[in-house]
Amino acid sequence: MRVLITFVGGLGHLAPLLPVARAARDAGHEVAVAGSGGLVAQIEQAGFRAFPTSPTPHHGGAPVTRDPAPLEATDAGASELEFAENFAVRGARRMADAVSGILADFRPDVVLRDETDLGTTIATELAGVPLATHLVLASGMLVRPELVAPRLDGVRAEHGLAPDPELTRLTAGPVLSDFAPSFRDPRAPLQVTPIHYRSAAVLVTRDRAERPKVYVTLGTIFNKGSGDLFERLLAGLGALDADVLVTIGRELDPAELGPRPAHVRVERFVPQAEVLPGVDLVVSHAGSGSLMATLAHGLPSLLLPLGADQPHNAERAVALGLAATLDAPTCPADAVATAAVEVLADTAMQARCRAVADEVRALPDVSVAVAALEAAALTSR
Repeated sequence: MRVLITFVGGLGHLAPLLPVARAARDAGHEVAVAGSGGLVAQIEQAGFRAFPTSPTPHHGGAPVTRDPAPLEATDAGASELEFAENFAVRGARRMADAVSGILADFRPDVVLRDETDLGTTIATELAGVPLATHLVLASGMLVRPELVAPRLDGVRAEHGLAPDPELTRLTAGPVLSDFAPSFRDPRAPLQVTPIHYRSAAVLVTRDRAERPKVYVTLGTIFNKGSGDLFERLLAGLGALDADVLVTIGRELDPAELGPRPAHVRVERFVPQAEVLPGVDLVVSHAGSGSLMATLAHGLPSLLLPLGADQPHNAERAVALGLAATLDAPTCPADAVATAAVEVLADTAMQARCRAVADEVRALPDVSVAVAALEAAALTSR
């Protein structure tokens, strides 16, 4: 079986697909990955043939000069409209065109797309290739028909396809998810029954040390536009009697954040799989990948959403009692310190987070995801 895996966006859209890609390859299938030209090196380093769908600089990890000016408040409605324009118009048009050519070249038996890759649904519909979807938006509240469908229908029309006002084509095939089943918001507009699996081979737990350990990340996209948030986080968490690790992204320079106390360590990148088993609290932007990995390790969060699906994820985490939130543009350093101390002392929240980790631990391994792709491929024969 030939499997084409597609994604639109940055590393946060590619990373959730790689466990399935590896498992399919290990099962003897031929796997290729199509996505951002700037991530071709990462795709090839993972051992897969890469098909770029955009120019190399796109999400390419070029050095960035950070602007530490005060972070401006983001209007939630404007952020959602920006998502729709980026993914349902520009990204969809780019992927529909690029993936159509890749389908003719690679001739896959099945395609697995990340759920925000809306253009690949057009390309596979035109080519008659079976399509599966992998969830990458944890709460499920962002791809809404009233927000996305009118824009996506414009791209569909460019390819001679009928409108899809309810977005039924987006979930026409199997839907895969390595998220905790309980996390998806019951109000999510696209009602799906995912095939849940556990992407991590082993979820590590440990006895917590007396001195707390705190991990800070703002992801791989929003980190670059986070204004003075890193400074405020460092000042607030640096005042705690805790060991703090802050990762700021490969494109940023830790020296720009100035001197810091010995118990605060700032790095460009450290694999989360190495960090999460040893910490007590994660401070993040509520990105789906970071938040779901945090919960898979049974850890509570302090969340400062910056845009995209992050406000929805933070709202859902708070509703489930798994996290506390702060307003990223306005929270002062002392509020960060106070909130972190409160979460570290909240044993009830910690117990709820461990229950989510138990839920994830009980899921079947990634082989069920590969089996779903194999079954989908049979529909074309």
